[in-house]
Amino acid sequence: MTSDPSPAPQASQALKRALDLVVSALLLAILLPLLLLIALLVAVGSPGGALFVQERIGRGGRPFPMYKFRSMVKGADRSGPYHTSVNDARITPLGKLLRATSLDELPQLFNVLRGDMSLVGPRPDVPAQKLLYNAEEWRLRHCVRPGVTGLAQVVARNTATHEERVALDLEYVRSASLVTDIAILARTARNLIIKRSY
Repeated sequence: MTSDPSPAPQASQALKRALDLVVSALLLAILLPLLLLIALLVAVGSPGGALFVQERIGRGGRPFPMYKFRSMVKGADRSGPYHTSVNDARITPLGKLLRATSLDELPQLFNVLRGDMSLVGPRPDVPAQKLLYNAEEWRLRHCVRPGVTGLAQVVARNTATHEERVALDLEYVRSASLVTDIAILARTARNLIIKRSY
């Protein structure tokens, strides 16, 4: 792979950003009581703050602080790998529930409002994950904003290998459109409602 994906027309990019702003703002307004409750439960459930902030890589390879509700013990990112296993001892009891329901991802709606992320796109990597890609894959993957959800998450959330996730992420980059985003958002909502793991 040596060619760039075709850039989306400016009108499509503007519509995508408008969708991000409207949906994320609406969700934050509706979910504010839930966000406050989760923040309180996380803060009192184990030592440490309610939010976990981690540097991730965004569009154009630029780093940004990504927000999540803390689902692991304080300092867990310094005591083990960036990925976790099902029975990882660093995950708190409440954290298991938050991860199973994806509620830990809700603070990323603020990242969407800030412009760091989009509702749909490849999940943002930590800098160390660059070693898992070749240079062309890394460059192509970051032609678009990373997403709260994405093609890899709705197709094979917890079952895909790294290679399969990369292939799905690059497939999204090459075919990204507003229609594709809406379809992925609909599948994400369905997956959350029926509590299936892909």
